[in-house]
Amino acid sequence: MNAPIADTEAKILDLAETLIRQNGYNGFSFRDIASGVGVKSSSVHYYFPTKADLGARVAKRYTDQFMETLGDPGSPEITAEGPVGRLSTVFATALGQDGQMCLCGVLAAESAGLPAAVVEEARTFFNRTAFWLKTGLKNSTLGRDFSDTDLEKQSFAILAQLEGAMLIARVQGQPGWFDDLTSKLFADITK
Repeated sequence: MNAPIADTEAKILDLAETLIRQNGYNGFSFRDIASGVGVKSSSVHYYFPTKADLGARVAKRYTDQFMETLGDPGSPEITAEGPVGRLSTVFATALGQDGQMCLCGVLAAESAGLPAAVVEEARTFFNRTAFWLKTGLKNSTLGRDFSDTDLEKQSFAILAQLEGAMLIARVQGQPGWFDDLTSKLFADITK
């Protein structure tokens, strides 16, 4: 792929991600993307024939970047706070940088009205993130005390608390609340 094509595609994906995180999946059009990137609407369709194609690609890219940021879940952790803390930090950093929700959290909230391909990519984000957390917890001191099933449930519960804390901090306009709302996570998982 030559550079101008790759640059245009990246700009479309970047703007679509920003608009979804700000306004939701239904809060933008291809016309908005074209105007923001400085191309014709037909150019957006060249890269992504449908909005579902664009939404699914944005969610996949977001998930891949998120997992890359988290790093290796199999790295040795001394306590359960290690993987939970790492995940919490990634969420807190994203909220602190731009005050926006997790892209896949937004998509999950809207999932009843989204195309199947977009919902599947959002589901993949949660499954991959929960698996990463489960692996990290399994390698921690906590992992010795719980079954795989219990660790999987705990991982989804922690992920739900982080997404919920992000949602509340955002709607209250108080990004700092995220840390306050998640501080009990460490106490809860080490009981």
